[in-house]
Amino acid sequence: MMAIKYELIKECKQSGARLGRIHTKRGIIETPIFMPVGTQATVKAMTVEELKEIESQIILSNTYHLYLRPGHELVKKAGGLHQFMNWDKPILTDSGGFQVFSLGALRKITEEGVEFRSHLDGSKHFISPEKAVEIQNALGSDIMMVFDECAPYPAEWQYVKNSLERTTRWAKRCKEAHKNTDNQALFGIIQGGMYEDLRRQSAAELLELDLPGYAVGGLSVGEPKHLMYEVLDYTTPLMPKDKPRYLMGVGSPDCLIEGAIRGIDMFDCVLPTRIGRNGTAMTSGGRVVIKNSKHTEAFEPLDPECDCYVCKNYTRAYLRHLFKADEILGLRLLTYHNLYFLLKLMAGVRQAIQEDRLLDYRREFFTKYGYEL
Repeated sequence: MMAIKYELIKECKQSGARLGRIHTKRGIIETPIFMPVGTQATVKAMTVEELKEIESQIILSNTYHLYLRPGHELVKKAGGLHQFMNWDKPILTDSGGFQVFSLGALRKITEEGVEFRSHLDGSKHFISPEKAVEIQNALGSDIMMVFDECAPYPAEWQYVKNSLERTTRWAKRCKEAHKNTDNQALFGIIQGGMYEDLRRQSAAELLELDLPGYAVGGLSVGEPKHLMYEVLDYTTPLMPKDKPRYLMGVGSPDCLIEGAIRGIDMFDCVLPTRIGRNGTAMTSGGRVVIKNSKHTEAFEPLDPECDCYVCKNYTRAYLRHLFKADEILGLRLLTYHNLYFLLKLMAGVRQAIQEDRLLDYRREFFTKYGYEL
């Protein structure tokens, strides 16, 4: 059996959205799906039991961080990432490429790989495509990503061209180094910045490798949203119909809906957990900053339309109190709610595709949330 298999169930007549299933050995993933990010083998502030309670189907972990601490060899000794963190559903690991490139002055890129200094203690390290695969093989994730170079925004055409061609060469090396193909699916990452000709080149070169799935990388790196949507408009149709399509690093409600409309199946982002820990909630009526004084005596739920554990049991006034008193429970409850909110949103997207009404769903959601169409 292959590590994963994508099943296309239906395409929305009203939009380009796809309803699908990714079959893995650790369960079926209904798509389009949002993947909570568990950078260091934990989704911050959440237990695995809570993740299951809110119906997380797959989570994401980070190769770079786990390589530095506690080390992939230790995770392997523990029986792999699933056993180490007690999570029995699918896990996707990113290759560490984005994290290494975001180190800026702390790293040096060569054809062989990237030399960098740890953000933890300044120690020197080197990750090559082969090393990125070795780490992910040790972690034992169900889906792993090729080691890529993520070009910054904005970037000159020639720089992006050189960068994407290196990404292709690195992807070939990753494929050659990857030995555990029956249990771990290796996805390619289409780069090319904001240039249509380069995106086409990257997609054509990577599709020749015939990998089990493909991601769009290098977006949500500071460009305006309309530009991201334009890139998706011409990039997604280049991706195979019979394989999962993953948009990396995107997690605001509008981008999830717009991405699904453009045929994307998988999304991930630290946004819901990060803003939750900082006191911002995603609600059906838009964002709520719980620390604001207007919530001092607000004895109603965070989101009256939400049926999550937090909204059924606690008031805005209480949540505000927790944040003002620096109580850990506050961060936990807002994180729980935000993840629930996005997973519920994606369930709504799937339902709307089933009913051929995703554009109507977008209009209704945007109107309530306060987004402009």
